[in-house]
Amino acid sequence: MVSDYGEEGLKRTLEAICTGTARPFNGAELSAFVKRPRDGKVQILDEGFAPDEQADRRNHGGPDMAVHLYPLAHHDFWRERLGVIDLLNEPGAFGSNLAVNDLTESQVHIGDRFRLGTALLEVSQPRKPCWKIEHRFDPHCNSKGMVAAIVKTARCGWYFRVLEIGEAEAGDTLERVEIGHEQWDIARASLALHAGKGSEEDYAELTAMEALSAKERARAKVRLG
Repeated sequence: MVSDYGEEGLKRTLEAICTGTARPFNGAELSAFVKRPRDGKVQILDEGFAPDEQADRRNHGGPDMAVHLYPLAHHDFWRERLGVIDLLNEPGAFGSNLAVNDLTESQVHIGDRFRLGTALLEVSQPRKPCWKIEHRFDPHCNSKGMVAAIVKTARCGWYFRVLEIGEAEAGDTLERVEIGHEQWDIARASLALHAGKGSEEDYAELTAMEALSAKERARAKVRLG
C-alpha cells in the first residue's frame, strides 16, 4: 500500500512459512526450490529457517540470502499471464520462505529491518531470478519468458539476512522497525542490478552500500566498470 511507503511500523501478517529439502528437480539434479508450508513455530538461524536446504550453495543460501520473500500480490499478475493454475495457490510457488499479502518491492528498501517473531531480519538484496522458476512452472503451463518478465518488471522478491536469531510461525507479524536506504527500494535496485537500468552514479552508490549483499555490490562494480 502506497501509504506505507517510507514509514517505520509497516506491519503485515505472515500467511505462511515455507521450507524445502533437496530432492530431484531437473533429472538427477537436486534442488530445494519446492517449498511447503510449515505448522507451528520454526527456528530462524543465521542462515535461515531450520531446516531449509539449498542444493546449489554456490548460487543460493548463505548469510546474505538466508530468508526469501516473494510477494503474494504478484500471483494475480501471473494468473493473468499464465492462466489459472493450481500452483499459483501455493504460498511457496516461487521458492519463497515467507508468504505475505499487500507488500511489494516498491515499499521495501535495501537495509530495512523487520521484526519477525523473535528474530530480527535485514533486507540484503533483490532476488535475481533463475531458470528454476520456469522449470518449476513448466509442467503446469507455458512458462517460457517468466524470468525475462521478472527482470523487466522487477517482480523479483527479496532476501533477508538474519541479525538476531529467533523463531516465528504463520500468523505472526512482519513489522518494519527501521528504514534503510530510503531512495533504494527493491524495485529500483533490481532494475539497476539485474536489468542494467542504472546510471554511473547509481552503480557507484550501490558498490559502496554496506547493507547490500557482497555479491550484488560486486555486480554493481562490474556494471560501473
